[in-house]
Amino acid sequence: KKVAFHNLGCKVNAYETEAMQQMLEKRGYEIVPFDSPADVYIINTCTVTNIADRKSRQMLHRAKKLNPQAIVVAAGCYAQAAGEELAADEAVDIVIGNNRKKELADILEEYEQSREACHLLDVAHAPEYETLSIAKTAEHTRAYIKVQDGCNQFCSYCIIPYARGRIRSRDLGDVLDEVRTLAENGYQEVVLTGIHLSSYGKEKNDGVGLLQLIEAVHEVDGIRRIRLGSLEPRIITEEFAQKISRLPKICPHFHLSLQSGCDATLKRMNRHYTAEEYYEKCVLLRSVFDDPALTTDVIVGFPGETEEEFSQTVAFLEKVKFYETHIFKYSRRRGTRAAAMENQIPEETKSERSQVLQELNRRNMAAYEARFKGRQVQVLFEEKTQRDGREYYCGHTREYISVTVPNEGQDLRNKICDCIL
Repeated sequence: KKVAFHNLGCKVNAYETEAMQQMLEKRGYEIVPFDSPADVYIINTCTVTNIADRKSRQMLHRAKKLNPQAIVVAAGCYAQAAGEELAADEAVDIVIGNNRKKELADILEEYEQSREACHLLDVAHAPEYETLSIAKTAEHTRAYIKVQDGCNQFCSYCIIPYARGRIRSRDLGDVLDEVRTLAENGYQEVVLTGIHLSSYGKEKNDGVGLLQLIEAVHEVDGIRRIRLGSLEPRIITEEFAQKISRLPKICPHFHLSLQSGCDATLKRMNRHYTAEEYYEKCVLLRSVFDDPALTTDVIVGFPGETEEEFSQTVAFLEKVKFYETHIFKYSRRRGTRAAAMENQIPEETKSERSQVLQELNRRNMAAYEARFKGRQVQVLFEEKTQRDGREYYCGHTREYISVTVPNEGQDLRNKICDCIL
């Protein structure tokens, strides 16, 4: 049978989509592009915003239009959050929530017999990590590895703890087996990722946390770079920073989730730090790494955000001078505390504030990259590209600065080369 996949959402979702695809390939399914005729369409959905919900529904309906006789599967976060609603949708044949994706192949086979449509667990009380694995990835040089699921933070704007459940961590041995397989298949860089990566191992109380995981992955032969997914600032302690700084494979590129530079806004968001505490973590990383790339996320237009509060965020971003800031306009998410808060901000104001931060981000990026001009850096080249009739190779430094060089006849894909910027 032919099966087509479409992924929505984060890198964790992308990992799970690739794992499901490889699972079905082993069962003899033929994987085809999503717009091709298929017997089964699987949409790994996202529910992080109301817009994500809408996109998920649109893709499910699009799949059914592509082939009305096909089996359409809604999997993932939106399927978990709106399972009953989707089960009643005529465009959807099977609903598979989180912690059931590993059963996808069996569920498809059973559907032919029983026509059972809904497969949901109460993820709020799911104690076990859902074991999925990959041996390859769509990116031929960099492999994202999911090591953790769930979140206990309950930020006031976020629905994910309800869709993903509480924190659950992947066994260290299982992670290392996958990393070794990827290394044997030629991957040189791995990115450790999760829904709340900083909480890796906390629920197990066995002394194995994120630091120990990083140290173990560092020992795998063939892996030359380790990059970390989004981190909570509180995990950056003196011990953590000092120990990872001594690991040569660690990329000096750290994404610390911020959301606001104003303490009052952070409190309404239920973030568990102040702007000053966050700043101290940035100073600490810069004291042990040579000019690391610090990146972050910021939400503009959170309920109640005054002009003064927004100004504090602008001043904070100017002070920290991030390499890159991902800016999001607050999106009201049904089912969260923030959705019911007073003083919702008009869309026009959100757009104006977003533009201010986008311009600041452009200046900060240019200033950071300018500091590397004339430096020798190591670039992992990833792919070919065409521009102005010429062919180039594109790759990234350890700091994740994008580098493009002309194709001069040597195949640079998946090679780490010294370059002068």
